Amino acid sequence: MTIQDTTATLTVENACLAGSTFTDVDLSRAIFTDVKLEGAAFSDLCLSGGTIRDGNLSGVTIEDCNLDGMRINGVLVADLLAAYQN
Repeated sequence: MTIQDTTATLTVENACLAGSTFTDVDLSRAIFTDVKLEGAAFSDLCLSGGTIRDGNLSGVTIEDCNLDGMRINGVLVADLLAAYQN
């Protein structure tokens, strides 16, 4: 499935997106709830303000993405990265 040129906020619930690839997409404020994303690849995305709740992120790759304000299980990704780097 290919989604292009949308301005709506994306909400995904109770879905399996394992192995999916997201490239050059604006997912600002997107909400993923109870979504399986194992092995998914995110590249060149805007995920600012996005939220992932109860998601499986095993083996996920995130490269060159804007993560400002993005939260995973209520925690800012910037805080998670800062803790990891220390």
